[in-house]
Amino acid sequence: MRADAQNTADKISKSLELLAQRLDVETAPYRLEEFNARVEDPNLWDDPDAAQKLMRDRQALVNSIATYEGIKQELADNIELIELGEMEGDDEVIAEAETALKKLAETAAQKELEALLNGEADGNDTFLEINAGAGGTESCDWANILSRMYVRWAEKKGYKVELQSESPGEEAGIKSATYKISGPNAYGWLKSESGVHRLVRISPFDSAAKRHTSFTSIWVYPVVDDNIEIDINPSDIRIDTYRSSGAGGQHVNTTDSAVRITHHPTGIVVTSSEKSQHQNRDIAMKALKSRLYQMELDRRNAAINEAHENKGDAGWGNQIRSYVLQPYQMVKDLRTNFETSDTKGVLDGDLDGLMGAALALAVSGKTRAEAQEG
Repeated sequence: MRADAQNTADKISKSLELLAQRLDVETAPYRLEEFNARVEDPNLWDDPDAAQKLMRDRQALVNSIATYEGIKQELADNIELIELGEMEGDDEVIAEAETALKKLAETAAQKELEALLNGEADGNDTFLEINAGAGGTESCDWANILSRMYVRWAEKKGYKVELQSESPGEEAGIKSATYKISGPNAYGWLKSESGVHRLVRISPFDSAAKRHTSFTSIWVYPVVDDNIEIDINPSDIRIDTYRSSGAGGQHVNTTDSAVRITHHPTGIVVTSSEKSQHQNRDIAMKALKSRLYQMELDRRNAAINEAHENKGDAGWGNQIRSYVLQPYQMVKDLRTNFETSDTKGVLDGDLDGLMGAALALAVSGKTRAEAQEG
């Protein structure tokens, strides 16, 4: 094969190696047999919740096996076609097979990323919190840019995006916003975005056209499933209702029924500003439970816990990613060293490369320093 086709085939093979590892391909057929035997149990649906979980787990395994075997077979078929075309001098067959290989490489890379999403809550919907750091109008504008970036990313994924609350900036942008993002693996994709994001640019608010540095913090936590019980002592919370005010627009509600819940033991504060006070109370309680659940996940996962503890204030020294628009164009993740000069694409929601690198780092177990050395 030609060098470029061989490189493409090698990339697909590497993706297959990871898929095989995550699937545990040697034991997969035996696990599927066990699932099939349990499905045939006449008493299975005596416990509907357990039965539904079993069926979901079985289908996930079936899909994973089919994905792995399909990519493996398609790779072999196209390599065989290229070799046959080379033997017979058929350039058209070679070109078609090489095109198919390139498409397969894209599919394999996407499936490789999806295979990394196997954490306890990765499949859940998620809350995304955005908070402007110190810096006044500059940071509020940066928070608004990040808000737009994540909404565009989610919409490209086909996810449902719901604004839970928003606090506008005094002159421009937003001080804070909370979104609920719903779709397959929403939390798994977004969880690596928690941290401080730093922007360097020529300020549109500075008449002297000087460079400014702005900071905004992002916090991502999963929506708690109904079957996960989080006990909250009523005496530990305070529920306030108030009038929500904002600058207007499609993302800002103005209502007398906004709800704020304060959890005294942890200091967690959650809000919701929908039209119905009853709905707001329900949304805010779910958000509080999700925050408490995230704290429990953090305690179980030392790496995530360390990341949150070290996040600190939205300022110098705490950033996980830098977005530089002047004097050059570069977005760089400081944990993985992944970088791209396509700043426009990133700010328009092209985040899969950055997220994928962070997911791979989390699975590899390497420290931030080791990743930087590598």
